[in-house]
Amino acid sequence: MPSFERLNAYQPYALAALRIITALLFIEHGTMKLFAFPIPQGDGGPLSAIALIAALLEVIGGLAILVGFLTRPIAFILSGEMAVAYFMAHFPSGFFPAVNHGGEAILYCFIFLFLVFAGAGALSVDNRKA
Repeated sequence: MPSFERLNAYQPYALAALRIITALLFIEHGTMKLFAFPIPQGDGGPLSAIALIAALLEVIGGLAILVGFLTRPIAFILSGEMAVAYFMAHFPSGFFPAVNHGGEAILYCFIFLFLVFAGAGALSVDNRKA
């Protein structure tokens, strides 16, 4: 049986990759709301107050997660945002995420929750060497 113990040395970098890719994908949701980039989200009209707050959390919080700045508290806030988004926007359309299109919100919620406990990993402002 092969030993995977040698991969432990790369764990901080794998965590950083998860954090960075998640942040880049998450930021895109905010830019779709705020700037209609790369495509508009919604009907293109003015954002409601809750959509504006969500968009700002997605862009500003996503940028903080991207660079690994205050990762744990910001990830906690973003995890909560995604839980609220799921239950407000997706769950009313059906119980199953495949039906209500809420799978992505659930994944973001739990990835951010994981980051609360795991931290930023390598290549982050939180773990920079002084």
